Amino acid sequence: MDTYRLLVVDDEPTVRELLSATLRFAGYTVGAAATGSEALESARHEPPDLVLLDVMLPDMDGFEVIRRLRELPRPLGGGRPGQIPVLFLTARDAAEDKVNGLRLGGDDYVTKPFNLEELLARIEAVLRRTGLLPDDRTLRVGDLEVDPDGRQVRKAGHTVRLSPTEFRLLHYLILNAGRVVSKAQILEHVWRYDFAGDSSIVDTYVSHIRRKIDTVEPKLVHTMHGVGYVLRKPRS
Repeated sequence: MDTYRLLVVDDEPTVRELLSATLRFAGYTVGAAATGSEALESARHEPPDLVLLDVMLPDMDGFEVIRRLRELPRPLGGGRPGQIPVLFLTARDAAEDKVNGLRLGGDDYVTKPFNLEELLARIEAVLRRTGLLPDDRTLRVGDLEVDPDGRQVRKAGHTVRLSPTEFRLLHYLILNAGRVVSKAQILEHVWRYDFAGDSSIVDTYVSHIRRKIDTVEPKLVHTMHGVGYVLRKPRS
């Protein structure tokens, strides 16, 4: 899977950390900045594919940040000079602020408080509109296909029915295909804040998934004893 780099710019530590954790869970590489100056410096050294930009920053407002982003001489977002997608995040919901942000080249405008699922959908929409994100985001390993948008799974061309938790677990494994993930990592990313119990629940759900997608050889989901699990493509 291609990894897209997002830059979160917000002076509120709680918001910045929550957004960064959520975006990493969704499969993005994430950088963070608390001020406009930090954001510009980060964009110079590690050009992001999209910036989530708070309007109200301590050193300059987000509108000034986007002006300076557009003036950077090097290509950003892997494409045209200065054409980096920007999604404004702000508690200011006045129509004139929205118009100003969009006229300056902002690609979308989300007011706080926002729903994280909606924000993720808006990020994907911006990446698609700018041509960075392909329309087909289906993840494939061997003959296994996972469509995160439609929440569909197919194995050898046949639809596999999974429960919501089974889907989240399989999605996490395929996002990390070829990489061993521990039970602790799985609990953090799949069960998140809803879990408070025995970690053997991971083993139980991995068994459920195996019965549905690993019914024939070669197997895709492997146990790394004492470490965790890994989903990897069969050897040719």
